Amino acid sequence: MKSIILLATLIFGLASAQAQFAYEASAEHPFGLPNPEAPEQIKDYAPLIGECDCSSVRRKPDQSWDEPKKMLWRFKYILNGMAVQDDALHEGGTHGGSIRQFIADSTRWYVHYYSTNFPSTTLPAWEGNRNDSTMVLYKEQKAPNGMEGFYKITFSEMTEDGFKWSGDWVNPDESIVYPTWKIECIKRKEE
Repeated sequence: MKSIILLATLIFGLASAQAQFAYEASAEHPFGLPNPEAPEQIKDYAPLIGECDCSSVRRKPDQSWDEPKKMLWRFKYILNGMAVQDDALHEGGTHGGSIRQFIADSTRWYVHYYSTNFPSTTLPAWEGNRNDSTMVLYKEQKAPNGMEGFYKITFSEMTEDGFKWSGDWVNPDESIVYPTWKIECIKRKEE
């Protein structure tokens, strides 16, 4: 009788734990699922969830564009479907990623970035929102000459087939836009 009670307790505990973490990545859903208790905006990144093959090109110190580099960009739901995380694995060994949380009180996405190139005790954060198929995020950043401005990140043409991404330095009224990084991604199809 004790073994039946113990077995029932274990089964109930396992079922309860699975239900509690139902939106985490699993064999059935390798990139997790959006939690229905999350803000509606959790679905802003839905077209990007999964893996993409990308071409990344950055501006060199002499202001010319470098050769394109291959990149794998993976997006998934984390925190039991309440946030989004991405990992970018760049050809040549540079890697980075972000944790993306929508904070309902401020009605904005906050994106905390980390990188193997720039380890930090405090993660820089961009903030912004999605409109139609475009997500725009900003972080205050001075230009090399000291001019006030922002680093602006734009996800555009976000579809189930892929997206484009750009990083630009902009002045406060965006009358000056200086592109520094461009990425084009094609979504890997599930087999």
